[in-house]
Amino acid sequence: MADHLETSVTLPSDPASVSAARAYVVDTLAEWGLPADTEVSDTVRLIVSELATNAVQHTFGQSPTFTVDVALDRDERLCIGVTDSHPRFPRRLPAAVQQDNGRGLVIIRWLTAECGGRLRIRPTREGGKTISVELPWTVPAQPMTAAGQQEP
Repeated sequence: MADHLETSVTLPSDPASVSAARAYVVDTLAEWGLPADTEVSDTVRLIVSELATNAVQHTFGQSPTFTVDVALDRDERLCIGVTDSHPRFPRRLPAAVQQDNGRGLVIIRWLTAECGGRLRIRPTREGGKTISVELPWTVPAQPMTAAGQQEP
């Protein structure tokens, strides 16, 4: 595989774009060798869902679009970032037991840490922000046949 792969998609800040972002990332990772039915793919799917949902729900109409960037460096590190043009950074809120939302960043932090990755929040030159997650890239080995050969 190449030393560096990257792709991005810009979507409208609309609730329907959350599933589009999720599908885009999962399809891209499948092209790069990560099967969609793995635990890692499920983790990435949830992280992208939370990041995209935050970009849609918490920009209060001040970011008409958001961009999802995906990069793979030297088959070692996967980077996923979501950029919007709203200037306010996310804040950690106290989560009440009965609360239906507000836990997205907590979930992202926990999943990222569990995978041995890291979460970063950076301002953009244009006045918005990018929330990115870096994860170790681990592609499961191909299943072996009864004869001890890798399945295609």
